[in-house]
Amino acid sequence: MKGLSLETIASACGGTYVGDPSLLGREILGVAIDSRKIQTDFLFIPIKGARVDGHDFIGQVMESGALCTLSEHPLSDVSYPYIQVSSTTQALKDIAKYYRTHLDIKVIGITGSVGKTSTKEMIASVLSQKYHVLKTEGNYNNEIGLPLTIFRLTEEHEIAVLEMGIDHFGEMHRLADIAQPDICVITNIGYAHLENLGSREGILKAKTEIFDHLGPDSCVILNGDDDMLRTISDIQGNRPIFFGIDTAAPVFASHIEDRGLLGTLCRIQLPQTSDAPEISVTADITIPGKHMVYNAMAGACIGHLLGLSKQEIEDGIHALTPVSGRNHLIQTGYLSVIDDCYNANPASMKASLDVLSSAPGRTVAIMGDMLELGKDEKALHYEIGEYAARKGIDLIICIGELASEICRGASNTGFGTKALHFDSKEAFLENMPSLLQKGDTVLVKASNSMKFPEIVNALREFYA
Repeated sequence: MKGLSLETIASACGGTYVGDPSLLGREILGVAIDSRKIQTDFLFIPIKGARVDGHDFIGQVMESGALCTLSEHPLSDVSYPYIQVSSTTQALKDIAKYYRTHLDIKVIGITGSVGKTSTKEMIASVLSQKYHVLKTEGNYNNEIGLPLTIFRLTEEHEIAVLEMGIDHFGEMHRLADIAQPDICVITNIGYAHLENLGSREGILKAKTEIFDHLGPDSCVILNGDDDMLRTISDIQGNRPIFFGIDTAAPVFASHIEDRGLLGTLCRIQLPQTSDAPEISVTADITIPGKHMVYNAMAGACIGHLLGLSKQEIEDGIHALTPVSGRNHLIQTGYLSVIDDCYNANPASMKASLDVLSSAPGRTVAIMGDMLELGKDEKALHYEIGEYAARKGIDLIICIGELASEICRGASNTGFGTKALHFDSKEAFLENMPSLLQKGDTVLVKASNSMKFPEIVNALREFYA
């Protein structure tokens, strides 16, 4: 990190520096909110959580070599420097915004109801063929994680690919204020977080807050096959670039060859830009699912805009590797497991069932509760059960209170699908050996708080 002296940090967050004045010009080497991650000359930002207050660890981190700490209250009888602020959480965001705006770097912000992470991974894979790229890791996509991701940027990075996730109005506005994206991508408007955002119209309003901090030369890339996103025609005087399969979009995919669990092959047409001619790229996508075609279109479009060659775009798409918990195919020797249990909502659940239905042999879906769906949660779970049965899934295993509606929906279709319900993961795991057969392809998917990675781990260990 360059340019973040203690004097600069205090100014950026509106804090009051307390300590040896001779240290004001010293620059920090990193930022941490976790006392276990403190290194020499780091800045410690103590965050008040529901169960732990980072302020309790200030003395410990300063002894471990931190250069300075923030604090929401005066620190008495200390020999080390600190910066007093009214809110350490707000200071974290203010310092990150300052740091980002003083970096000569291109920032790509990605949001949407479904597919943010897989789209982020695709874009980063493509751009890495030409540029030094930093991307969001794990779930660092909120008002705490985004600043920490920005603090990982160095002078060597040329592009940041940032995932931006929300569940309330106003959050995206604040995230965009920190990230100041040059390119925005919205994957779709689905049914996630209806409990807080009310409707798809509310979700559209919340997601498009990402446009609030766009510069005059910024670019917006949208899924043109999404009926809500298709209504956007002008962003601050600029037209968005649409990509799609089912619409006449300027970026479109054709000649789509579904190869089941082996992935998808297609052709992506990219329009002429001020810096590049119209080209057609062959996308060899090794991760299964038609939705990956959309991710490839977004990645190819941004690659084309940022000067990558046809070969670089094709290599980047092919180089993409799966992320654990997101459509990750695991071969145990006894089963094929599709680990897609990082999170779930109706759209992503249907996409995963589409992938499962393309598998050879017997198919098994292990599905759990989808959360934050609001007043229609039972109906939306019931609909997933119906969908799974219509896709011909051989065995549907439902775990959790809301998942009982998935079971009911599957059982009531009249397709003869076998559907079972368990109240808990433990109850399922006790019966697991009698339910699965050699050669099965098993999908595991639920909302993150259901902690279904425990099921994936059990499958890997038991059927190794």
